[in-house]
Amino acid sequence: MTSRRRFLQLTATAAANAAALAMFPPSIRRALALPASNLTGTIADVEHVVMLMLENRSFDHYFGTLRGVRGFADRHPVPLPSGKPVWQQSDGEREIAPFHLDTKTTSALRVPDTPHSFSDAQAAWNQGKFGLWPKFKTPISMGHYRRADIPFQFALAEAFTLCDAYHCSVTTGTDPNRIVYMSGSNFDPTLRARGIDCTDADSEPNNLRCWIKGALPTPGYTYAGSALTWPTIPDVLESAGISWRIYQDPNDNWTGAMHGGLAFASFRSAQPGSPLYERGMTHRSLEQLAQDVKERSLPQVSWVLPPMLWSEHPAPSSPIQGAEFTARVLDTLTSNPQVWSKTVFFLLFDENDGLFDHIPPPAPPSYNLDGTPAGKATLDLNGEYFSDPHRKYLNASDQITGTRRPWGLGPRVPMYVISPWSRGGWVNSQLFDHTSVGQFLEQRFGIRIPAISPWHRAVCGDMTSAFDFVNPNQAPLPVLPRVTNSAAPIARIEQLPKPAPPETPEQLFQEPGTRRSRALPYELHVHARLAPQSRILTLEFHNTGRAGAVFHVYDRLHLDRIPRRYTVEPTKSLTDDWLLHQDQGRYDLWVYGPNGFVREFQGDTTGQYASVEVNLNYDPGNTLIRLIGTQQGQHAVRLSVRASAYHLDGPWPLHLVPKRHTTIEHSLIGSHGWYDFTVTGERFLRRFAGRVETGAPSVTDPAL
Repeated sequence: MTSRRRFLQLTATAAANAAALAMFPPSIRRALALPASNLTGTIADVEHVVMLMLENRSFDHYFGTLRGVRGFADRHPVPLPSGKPVWQQSDGEREIAPFHLDTKTTSALRVPDTPHSFSDAQAAWNQGKFGLWPKFKTPISMGHYRRADIPFQFALAEAFTLCDAYHCSVTTGTDPNRIVYMSGSNFDPTLRARGIDCTDADSEPNNLRCWIKGALPTPGYTYAGSALTWPTIPDVLESAGISWRIYQDPNDNWTGAMHGGLAFASFRSAQPGSPLYERGMTHRSLEQLAQDVKERSLPQVSWVLPPMLWSEHPAPSSPIQGAEFTARVLDTLTSNPQVWSKTVFFLLFDENDGLFDHIPPPAPPSYNLDGTPAGKATLDLNGEYFSDPHRKYLNASDQITGTRRPWGLGPRVPMYVISPWSRGGWVNSQLFDHTSVGQFLEQRFGIRIPAISPWHRAVCGDMTSAFDFVNPNQAPLPVLPRVTNSAAPIARIEQLPKPAPPETPEQLFQEPGTRRSRALPYELHVHARLAPQSRILTLEFHNTGRAGAVFHVYDRLHLDRIPRRYTVEPTKSLTDDWLLHQDQGRYDLWVYGPNGFVREFQGDTTGQYASVEVNLNYDPGNTLIRLIGTQQGQHAVRLSVRASAYHLDGPWPLHLVPKRHTTIEHSLIGSHGWYDFTVTGERFLRRFAGRVETGAPSVTDPAL
């Protein structure tokens, strides 16, 4: 425990910044200015984890225009089957690009609910091809806000840490994602471990099991669907002796939908007086949360469940109501400085509703219509799929693949990491999902959540990279606006006309500038190897980093095909082949990975450049990259290297002689580790883009 003397010293240091915050609400001043506990300089300084999951917003819908995140200025949008970038979605008749939801002239703060079941989510995702999002999600799904529309949400991102690669776990709606959030999986982990894909008998594809009838304590809940039987996170905590509690009104939690635990036998059978019932089924208000904070009796792990009208769900709630509820929770947590100095507050969203997000969700490979997998993995993926043999949950027009579908990940959703260890307007771009919160609890409390699958553990981080536990009290102190009395503006909003897409597509907009970015655990490589005589191109995927990754490969000569996906665990590699016979030896592959990682391979199997290859190697210690060219043929060739971003000089010649390596080095210190180089020759192109990870913090993509 931090000593009282040390705590007062840290508080005095923070007080020097108080003048800059004097015009803002006391609770927010406390949240930003109070120091973190720094006794050990590790995650052990965290004594309390509080989680609030709100409802149904996509990342682009909220933050596509925020500076420094991977939003509407993304330089690497994936291609659609039409060859156009991912922004040009269609409702089946006309293209509808992302458009601004103007809250001054329309009722856009009360944007209507959009379809978000398994069938329409699968059809809109299109196994990674996208293209028809507004057709299956309605045109309003392409709408998004700007800073002036949701100032509290933007300010919260400016004040603490925003994750711009946090995805919901399942490509569907509320219940399945909240079940993952509360247990680590929405499909039976015992069957998964045996390599058996689940059906709806032992998984949750759509909202069912959490929707209750009745009331507590009397006459009690009645439940829909069979009970799931694996242990929930509260079960795991209880067995380990870790204190926990759910703060909720059990009769105002959207008829159970906010409580993923209600799908499980352990909660359904819990009786008054039992730990699960008393800590997870009873009424505990925000006033009781405030009392626990005041008395320093806050549990080690807490869930806060929002009432329906304050859930931030598109109708009947709104961003302004969600902001007011969030502010109340933050007011409560910061009311006791000793508690707040040891508390992590995760503010996240269960799923995206039907609201558009442009980043392709990492997922296990989909299946081609002939039953072959569109991709590979370095681990066994049997059991990671949903089996729907009778197409009970699929749209009739969704015929791109069979009835074996990867569960997720789903689209990106907002995730704020709010704590004394995550202040300062950071962006974290590591891949996370709802299992990541559970993995954070594992790291902090030494537990093991058995339902989290090996695939999720391989590619989804544990949230620890979002924190600075070593030097947490050196962050600058941004500010937040006051949010109260949301009922008045909501009454005015309802009198305004409804929003609609413009007849002429708007130009995409994102605020210019960078943000501070946390160091990431990625070090990824993709190399090409061409066999001209057999007309085969082989891609080699190598992962020398500390976290697994999913690579997406789009064949731009065949964009009608499902993009291939490759899961590569740390220290592992895999290869796959492209047969080039039907394209007369031509190829054009576009590889997409985390945080702006891109590789392009274009060329053909004829001519002297067919025996040329160029690879990129990293030198993290010196923040530079090396382009290494080889010519296995009989003749010297000349290539040209140019910078597509970050560097204003060049181009640079790359002269290759037979059977020798030629290297060009480029320092990336001036671009904060970011690079984007294209190497060209006659009917030959290689492009390399991304960021070299040095282990130190950096900035977000300066070229956004």
